[in-house]
Amino acid sequence: MSLELARIRTRTDYVDEVYRVLLDAISDGTLAPGTRLTQEEIAEQLAVSRSPVLQALRLLKKDGLVRDAPGRGVLVAPLDVQWIGQLYEVRGALDALAARLAARRGARIDPQLIEAGRRASRGNDVKAMIDADIAFHHAVYEACGNPLIGQSAQTHWVHLRRVMGAVLQSSRLRDAIWDEHEQIAQAIADGDAERAGAQVERHTERARANLLERLGEVLRERSA
Repeated sequence: MSLELARIRTRTDYVDEVYRVLLDAISDGTLAPGTRLTQEEIAEQLAVSRSPVLQALRLLKKDGLVRDAPGRGVLVAPLDVQWIGQLYEVRGALDALAARLAARRGARIDPQLIEAGRRASRGNDVKAMIDADIAFHHAVYEACGNPLIGQSAQTHWVHLRRVMGAVLQSSRLRDAIWDEHEQIAQAIADGDAERAGAQVERHTERARANLLERLGEVLRERSA
């Protein structure tokens, strides 16, 4: 597969930027599961030296997004439907707890986050859709007053970005997602902890079921 990655602007430390470019490409499907990556090809595409590429690939390997390939280079790791389902179960528990705590504190989620999400859902930029979704959930983590929740959830979002990218390109559920986000934000603003937590649990379970269904379709299409 021929890589088509955007070159990185000049900066002192390239590792984070290379990591982000590769993470986005894996998330939006530009780098599909099974794609072989080599340091040389990535360095040439991004117009950087091999050293930051090597370090970025090590980070991606640690995250479980790439694995060693036979011979040389690495392969983009396959999507494991069962594991993704388990990941959503953990995420649902953390998000529900965060929403309940935020409601008890009388927090308010910026309505502009929801408007930005609705705008993104009407477009074709998958990265923008993913970023808007993550921004909303991170706002709930910040509002809950317990930084350990956001820190714990952060380790899962790397993989959640990827499965979201696999399905949002043709999802029929974009508007419904932001309707549910708005309902969660309202329950938090109303100080109704139980309603906020219950809505998050329903939202996560719907997202889990819909994403797994669509992900299964995507994987079957790729293997056909």
